[in-house]
Amino acid sequence: MSKLSKMMLAALLIMVLFFLNQLIIEKVTRENEDHLEENEFQLEIARRKAQYKAAWRKAQLYPDWRKEEFQAVNVTLDEDTAHPSLLLSENRRRVTWQESHQNLSSSSQRFDSLSCVLGQQHISSGRSFWEVKVKDAPSWDLGICLNNVTRKGRVTVSPQNGFWAIRFYNREYWALTSPETCLTVREIPHVVGIFLDYEDGDVSFYNMTDGSHIFSFTKNTFNGALRPLFRLWSSAAGSLTICPMGEENDVVINIPE
Repeated sequence: MSKLSKMMLAALLIMVLFFLNQLIIEKVTRENEDHLEENEFQLEIARRKAQYKAAWRKAQLYPDWRKEEFQAVNVTLDEDTAHPSLLLSENRRRVTWQESHQNLSSSSQRFDSLSCVLGQQHISSGRSFWEVKVKDAPSWDLGICLNNVTRKGRVTVSPQNGFWAIRFYNREYWALTSPETCLTVREIPHVVGIFLDYEDGDVSFYNMTDGSHIFSFTKNTFNGALRPLFRLWSSAAGSLTICPMGEENDVVINIPE
């Protein structure tokens, strides 16, 4: 099925949902016009519309549709958090593994066991998304984490420890749940989209190559700021590159003092 066909199918689904919602509203109108007071009737209509809107937002459609409800974030990497084996590009949009450790200043923010680096952005509200080119990396983790996650010593990447991420390792895809969940992808992704809905507690991953849904962490309660997470696994891990987003679409984020 072509991308155009997929988008036409998604558009048809939206139209069907819309007309079903209209039928529900008409049915409620007929059932209630004889015995509901006007205020109660309006409240019922508002509730039905809210349910429809929530169902539409949560529908696992193609990411281009979700972008209408999310704001693009121009993510850059925070060198103070980077593991010593990770080399950042000058523009702080690409991370590469280098065999020898760099002589970096000591920092309580720096990962010393997990070969991770965080994005500069602290996100504590709203709906945000960013995209990462993974084509040049044969093993990686991508996702988000709490700003205050443990960065020293042995750490397990899981929601219980403040990480919501997926992994590509040894030619397999995993959601880093507890225990981990093996994933099946329809097409190998060259670019992965990360969609974060802070208030709804939802983190969703999309294959931007074919527009398919990969995995979602749902019904979470986030306490505090979240940050984009990137991990490379070894000297053969290549590089991860953050895709530039339109400046006009930048999200307003909350950065603590």
